[in-house]
Amino acid sequence: MSKIEVKNVYKIFGDSPSKVLPMVQGGSTKEEILEKTGHTVGLDNVSISVNEGETFVCMGLSGSGKSTLIRHINRLIDPTSGEIHVEGTNVMELDQKKLIEFRRHKMSMVFQRFGLFPHKTVIQNVGYGLEIQGKDLNERNKIAMEKIESVGLSGFEYQYPNQLSGGMQQRVGLARALATNTDIMLMDEAFSALDPLIRSDMQKQLIALQAELKKTIVFITHDLDESLRLGDHIGILNHGRLVQVGTPIDIIMKPADDYVAAFVKDVNRSKVIKAKIIMLTPEKFKSNGTKNRNTIKVNEDAFLDEFLPQVCCTDADVEVVDKSGNVKGYITEKELSKALTKSKADVLTKSKA
Repeated sequence: MSKIEVKNVYKIFGDSPSKVLPMVQGGSTKEEILEKTGHTVGLDNVSISVNEGETFVCMGLSGSGKSTLIRHINRLIDPTSGEIHVEGTNVMELDQKKLIEFRRHKMSMVFQRFGLFPHKTVIQNVGYGLEIQGKDLNERNKIAMEKIESVGLSGFEYQYPNQLSGGMQQRVGLARALATNTDIMLMDEAFSALDPLIRSDMQKQLIALQAELKKTIVFITHDLDESLRLGDHIGILNHGRLVQVGTPIDIIMKPADDYVAAFVKDVNRSKVIKAKIIMLTPEKFKSNGTKNRNTIKVNEDAFLDEFLPQVCCTDADVEVVDKSGNVKGYITEKELSKALTKSKADVLTKSKA
């Protein structure tokens, strides 16, 4: 079920955006608009649909419009034209009082630069949204401690932000967003300011939390590897225009244009393709009558790079299982080899077919 609908949104920055809008709708490019009018096109007829419980990643280079887009969802920015619906509510029709309540209870936001209060402790920062919601101190602290523990910061609840590393500060920001228990989380370049190893840890933590909590997440990034790792669906923006929306596999296997193809050309496919993508179902799998004593079991959502070393080192058969350990299918050496060795030319040919 669709949780968020962004419909035909245009955003033009400048003194007279409504006068410039017809030029944009007529097909003028961002560069032409800037040269002729001095206005900047932030978004050009963008429409996305985000399903309940999924992580939708918007990605693109700097200036592509991704941060502008996410700020329309909680109406920090008003569109020049278009509609934004959240759970069927037209956000543009909310008055100031209803908009404040909408932001307090419907969604939370995690910022790139953490956005913590320097004079408040970790537990006070995490509980701030609950304070705004009117919760009493005991309830705030109880919920805040639960979220602090969930992001691995137990023991740091009475520290101040300047006593924490960048990664720990971002965990505080994540805990604060979780504490308000909103259905929707907006994450604007949330991990971009972190060192690579810390960033990877935060990605793992978000994946683990999402598997448990099933929030609806809109995640903004300029990093393709991050988008492929986190996203159920990915929307790629270029100069304010949405050029492709699809699953990670769609983006890799069927790039919509040269811009997307350039993004994905150097991607390590083993970090993108999941076991369930290439497995054969039990009905389709035919054994040759022998059983390899090195058979390994992998989760259906495991990426190839996670179990490939085990297969290569032990010459193992691969059984794909669900979270309960039930066998969902099998991966043959042929299917594994095909997934890893498919050439870029094959991918591009398939995308144009």
